[in-house]
Amino acid sequence: MADINRDDNEIELASPPRFKYGERVLARSVIRNDGTYNGRDIGEVLVQKGEIGYVVNINTFLQQFYIYAVDFVDSGHRVGMRAKELCTLDNLPDEVLQGLGDKAAALNALGSAKPIEEKS
Repeated sequence: MADINRDDNEIELASPPRFKYGERVLARSVIRNDGTYNGRDIGEVLVQKGEIGYVVNINTFLQQFYIYAVDFVDSGHRVGMRAKELCTLDNLPDEVLQGLGDKAAALNALGSAKPIEEKS
């Protein structure tokens, strides 16, 4: 346990969790097995950058961080991730949605059961 990096000065637990149960999130980077995912080799890719998942549980780590259990449907993996490794798809700020323009509608359909309507 001596190799645990606690250099983050932020205590996330002082604030409410950034994500909610059932929220659609996007992986901000490739996630590899650090040895905590059973049945897979250390270093094996579990989640690809840009893969969409759903927050299914929220726990804490080291009395400092929130850990979000995210179910990634495409890869079939459920992985614990920090907030800095995720981006919301459900609660984007209005200015971001405005900047996306017509693409915002397609973003809303990502990872949902609703089919994306094509323009003719």
